[in-house]
Amino acid sequence: MMEHNLENTIALLARTPATLDALLRGLPEAWIHANEGDETWSAFNIVGHLIHAERTDWMPRVLIILQSGDSRTFDPYDRWGHVREAQGKQMAELLDEFARVRQQSLDGLRALNLQPVDFARRGRHPAFGAVTLGQLLATWAAHDLTHLHQLARLMAHQYQEAVGPWREYLGVMKCAGHSSP
Repeated sequence: MMEHNLENTIALLARTPATLDALLRGLPEAWIHANEGDETWSAFNIVGHLIHAERTDWMPRVLIILQSGDSRTFDPYDRWGHVREAQGKQMAELLDEFARVRQQSLDGLRALNLQPVDFARRGRHPAFGAVTLGQLLATWAAHDLTHLHQLARLMAHQYQEAVGPWREYLGVMKCAGHSSP
């Protein structure tokens, strides 16, 4: 198991925009807006969600911990804020915007010059209670991975019938993730 390490976290977070760009830019709309069923997310929703989280969740919570500790509870996260974030935009715009806001976040994170002792500093999550800065930063990276996994799963889902008997050997076709009905 890997313990939280800021450089490792930043290395992963810095790659997510390019990963999404390589996978999604220029794909037909059928791939961009496909989902896994009612009330599940599409690739378009996932990128919008990542932008919304970048603006309202990760760095704002880092700053709350550093400025207020656990004396101030984090603002609740609007899980559907991505709908407003993406309204009227095309996927290429969202990918460009995500790359821009992620770079701003990482520049801000680096500028904080965090030290290992800072990772034990506590904040207050509205549902979990006390959390550490290290946990928040590790979760930020795992959150990216969760949505990359979700994206692969929902895209594979589009071919679940088309692959025929090979479905048995494709683990991604069997995965039931957090957006499955």
